[in-house]
Amino acid sequence: MFADATTRIARTRIAAPAVRILLPLTAILVGSGTSLVWAEAGSPSADQTADIEMRVRHALGQRLPRTPVTKVNCTLVDGLCEVTAGSQLFYVDRSGQYLLVGRVYDMETHRDLTAARLLEVNPDLLLGAAATKGSGHGTDLASDDPNPERGAPAQAASGAPRTMSLAGLPAAGGIVWGNPAGPTVTVFSDFRCGYCRSLSQTLETMNVRVIERPISILGSRALANQVFCARDRARAIKAAYAGMAIEQAKPCNTSALDANERFAREQGIAGTPVLVRSDGAVIEGFRPRAFLENWIKGGRS
Repeated sequence: MFADATTRIARTRIAAPAVRILLPLTAILVGSGTSLVWAEAGSPSADQTADIEMRVRHALGQRLPRTPVTKVNCTLVDGLCEVTAGSQLFYVDRSGQYLLVGRVYDMETHRDLTAARLLEVNPDLLLGAAATKGSGHGTDLASDDPNPERGAPAQAASGAPRTMSLAGLPAAGGIVWGNPAGPTVTVFSDFRCGYCRSLSQTLETMNVRVIERPISILGSRALANQVFCARDRARAIKAAYAGMAIEQAKPCNTSALDANERFAREQGIAGTPVLVRSDGAVIEGFRPRAFLENWIKGGRS
């Protein structure tokens, strides 16, 4: 995923009763909502586990320098290390070379382990609120929820609605698509964020003008560069969210994307999607179409 959307699966081996899926860290497997994982023979000692977790942290620091890792736990599922990055969860193998994004599902107990952990991190997280520093709300970037409209995220009890001025951002960093005559909404997104994809599909059905500003949360900058440099950016956005190859993308000046990411850091945006209305009102996370239509018209966020 990180290098390009066409990176193939390194190896797939089926072994009863689980499926083993490994991807190089230059690519991320975005699951269909459930990721089946494997069990390794034998359990490491506490000292060995601590050493593994330290090595995984080091590997992630080198390979995902933009992702602030807050916790690594290699004891929850045999063969996997669960990585917490703020309000986000993903998984790597014990070498820190292979990364999986999706659900871990226990087929014996019929329990979605990822959903349970996400709810532990933050009850609103599973419903799709976006992460901001100190807010405690975050997007499930590892999610591939097949039915995101089943519920809207709860609102943070923080008093006045958040606002954000986009005046300092260069226009060049926004990829414009949708109805040019419709009301404008700016979206900070990551092309490997499941809720960003759902939001994009929803906005596509609405009478709105979208200014999409890609930021890299899980190392998707290389993909964002391809989309930004594509001849048809709107088409490239669809391809990126679908995991397809970006056509007619030649190297170009992507410094405007640097400005997007710098702005996101300054504003404390640590997850996606984040939507900004023309008057500066902000909502964080995916919302169903009816909510978005009311909000974009000026309804309370």
